[in-house]
Amino acid sequence: MAAADRLHIAPGIEIREDELEESFIRASGPGGQNVNKVAAAVQLRFDAASSPGLPERVRDNALKLAGQRATKDGVIVIEAARFRTQERNRTDARERLVALLAKAAEPPPKPRKKTKPSRGAVERRLKEKAGRAGIKRMRGKVDGE
Repeated sequence: MAAADRLHIAPGIEIREDELEESFIRASGPGGQNVNKVAAAVQLRFDAASSPGLPERVRDNALKLAGQRATKDGVIVIEAARFRTQERNRTDARERLVALLAKAAEPPPKPRKKTKPSRGAVERRLKEKAGRAGIKRMRGKVDGE
């Protein structure tokens, strides 16, 4: 299969063009009378749940990141209607799908290492605390002798 028949997501992750389903719909927004006549908006559907090109971790992350754009069946639906032409909306929808899948393919963050304050820092804090306590104790009532 040629490289043009695939969308490159991340190193080692590609999806085939035939896994994408596009339908063109009428869009609201800029376009004047043209908007009532031409179906320029694109609805891009990608079945992430059954895509052989996605590893399981990426698939799960993509469906989480997609949020409301994902159906219960695991299909990601992206609607693009920013531009007046069908071709620019088509390119925009594909770029947004690639960006979503690339974000899902990022490795998880490294786990946080627990640290504790040094012995000197603990001693300084306790010494300061004792000093503040002494100052506050001196603010009390004076005994009348």
